[in-house]
Amino acid sequence: MYVFRSLLLAVGVITDLLKNTCFLGFYNICIYISCIVMSKPYYQTIHQIITMGHWITDQVSQELKEFDITEPQYNVLRILAVAQGEPKTVQDISEGMVQRNSNVTRIVDKLLLKGLVERKECLSNRRKMDITITQSGVLFLKKLDRKVYAFHRPMIKNLDIEDLELLKGLLLKLRFGST
Repeated sequence: MYVFRSLLLAVGVITDLLKNTCFLGFYNICIYISCIVMSKPYYQTIHQIITMGHWITDQVSQELKEFDITEPQYNVLRILAVAQGEPKTVQDISEGMVQRNSNVTRIVDKLLLKGLVERKECLSNRRKMDITITQSGVLFLKKLDRKVYAFHRPMIKNLDIEDLELLKGLLLKLRFGST
């Protein structure tokens, strides 16, 4: 059944190529078809990973809306909290972000206006700014964490420790090769 569907897909691709584009040559069409047919499970898996990542991010963003904070702002607060008072530069924060974001300075500015972070000139390099989380930022983050953890709690039960380790290992293998 899988081979039959793959052949139908290949015929459809050839038809589309011949109708809608200039003729690529038989060899190029065969390469194109083999990429589609042979790597379909890979692309379906990647699609699921991306879809799940976006779904989780969107859901967390919804949970944070009532606190008037975005997911990237939450991420910055988490990074600063983990630093336990050690100042971080914008570059340090950017490197720790879940989603790399060129707007870290703007995110920090918004958190600064809310009184959740402090920004001071770096003593060792006046061109850099040291950023730390304030005490009110720590307290606010605890509220946010409770809300985010409540979102994750039902899903935690779906996978046991072995499942989580396997999933983590497979994702690392996908990214870096054999582990």
